[in-house]
Parts: sequence; structure tokens; C-alpha cells
Amino acid sequence: MSPGGARLAGMAAKYDPKREISSYTARSGRFDVIDVPELAYCMIDGHGDPNTAPEYAAAVEALYAISYTVKFRSKRELDRDYVVGPLEGLWSADDPSTFVTREKSAWSWTMMIWQPDWLTSELVAEATSAATAKAAAAERVRFERLTEGRSVQTLHLGSYDDEGPTLARLHDEFMPEHGLRFNGRHHEVYLGDPRRTAPEKLRTILRQPVAEG
Repeated sequence: MSPGGARLAGMAAKYDPKREISSYTARSGRFDVIDVPELAYCMIDGHGDPNTAPEYAAAVEALYAISYTVKFRSKRELDRDYVVGPLEGLWSADDPSTFVTREKSAWSWTMMIWQPDWLTSELVAEATSAATAKAAAAERVRFERLTEGRSVQTLHLGSYDDEGPTLARLHDEFMPEHGLRFNGRHHEVYLGDPRRTAPEKLRTILRQPVAEG
């Protein structure tokens, strides 16, 4: 083994939620029914079109500021390193059809980023306080666990604005055909970075918690 290979072999691999947590894997062109485990997140709430609302940009900035502060403290103080999770969003509206028609001004959202189970609420609170100096909206971020359980999800390839037909098939065809009803907020997991990825190459997990009946 080369000296470089020996160094790599001795290094502990970073924990990557996209590899270790099965619900971060979805397939394009089909709907899969899965059981999502209880997971911890940093979360922040808001309302309005994410493309134009200043509140949305400030919320995302705050989440990343906290998440990276927590990551570096975990590595330094706990000797546990990991890959910061992807940005995720829980979306709701008085009329669910606005997700199909893409009337974004009617949407309420909770943006969030996964946090590993070994973090304590005290460590996250300290990181949140420190991040407030960089992102004022950090003071509105909370640390919370989410249990979605039985859900249907698929992988959407392409622009966010092209999600409508896929959601229409999920809501109007797959769910009724399988005797399923809504049991939670529409959930999106953004595996691609729109700042660095062409719209047609974006990868987004679309998830809907469901129940029978």
C-alpha cells in the first residue's frame, strides 16, 4: 500500500446521511411506499414564493450557518464528523392543488436540514447562538425531531417548476388507486444545488406521508 493509501485507510469515513439513511434514496419514474424513520432537524418556518420572498433566502442562510457551525463543533468537541445534510422543505397550502398549479405565493413552508442523532440540544443551542451573528434569522431556528412514517416518494429529475404533472399523478392516481390519503405535509429533499446545477439536471425527492383509508 502506498503512503497515501495508508493515510486514507486510517481515516474514519464521514457519516453521510444520503448513504446511511434509506429514505434519502428514491427512484425516478415510479412511486415507492416507504417507512421514514424519526429524524432530527434544524427547522425554520415561513410563507410565500421561495423565488421572491426575502424571508425565504434569510431562512436558508440561517439553516446553513447553524448546520456548519454544529458540524465543526461536533468534529472538534465530539470527534465525530459528517456530511451536512441536503436542504429539505415541508410545504402546505389551504388548497393542495396549488402545488400542481404552482401558485407559490399561497404556500407555507418549513425549511430544514438533518442533524445527526448524537448531537445534544445544548450543543445545537450554542451553535445557534453563535450563528446569529452571521445570520439574524438564526434566532428563529428550532431543533426538533420529525416522524413521518409511511410515505410515498419518487425522484424528480429537472426543474422544480416541472414537478406539477408528477404530483398530479401521485395525488390523483397513485394514492386513490392504493387506498391512501394525505397524512402530513408535502416534503421535498433537494439533492442538487440550483446555484451550481442546470435546471434540467436537478434531482429532488418528492415525498408525501400517507395513511390508509
